Amino acid sequence: MKVLVVGANGQIGKHLVTLIQDHEKMEAKAMIRKQEQASFFEELGAETALVDLEGEIDDITKAAEDVDAIVFTAGSGPKTGPDKTILIDLDGAVKTIEAAKAANVKRFIMISSYDTTRKAIQEASSSFAPYVAAKHYADEWLRGADLDYTIVHPGALTNDAGTGKIEAAATVEPSEVARENIAQVILACLENDATIGKEFQVVNGDTPVKEAIDSI
Repeated sequence: MKVLVVGANGQIGKHLVTLIQDHEKMEAKAMIRKQEQASFFEELGAETALVDLEGEIDDITKAAEDVDAIVFTAGSGPKTGPDKTILIDLDGAVKTIEAAKAANVKRFIMISSYDTTRKAIQEASSSFAPYVAAKHYADEWLRGADLDYTIVHPGALTNDAGTGKIEAAATVEPSEVARENIAQVILACLENDATIGKEFQVVNGDTPVKEAIDSI
């Protein structure tokens, strides 16, 4: 299986590409925005595609033409304003979904936010609400796109070392989750077609990742 990782230069993306490259039956194609980001992935033996998410759908489509699955891990980051949130977390996600359709790539995994319900938008702080709204509508677009999707809703992301153990369910109590654990969750979803059409929240826990994902 060849996997296009959108947002590969992000922290989850780097963990994921590393895991995929170590997998016997998978290979990664890292979608990056700048050429200077390529060396990390080239050292792993991963192919790269130089594409700006703020560009055209056709550019993303070309990157997706030879892959079997797409994982959207891109995000505008906490230091940007609502403008970049809309352009990356919403428009970038929708364009990637449309590119998947155009390239006939059915498998799509979305890394969303912990809670993207209407209630979550209404209850979010004024600074966080645009992000939740962007994720809400990106998730909605994916649900209606006729793709083999999985939507992962991580808790508060940390850079702690991954434990390989999580709690995953339709709803879990708010808590933290290591980005490295989320990368392992994505890999487990790629391995397990039973996760198609499902979405779930994930936090650090006591259950091995594969076991937790198999029980979703």
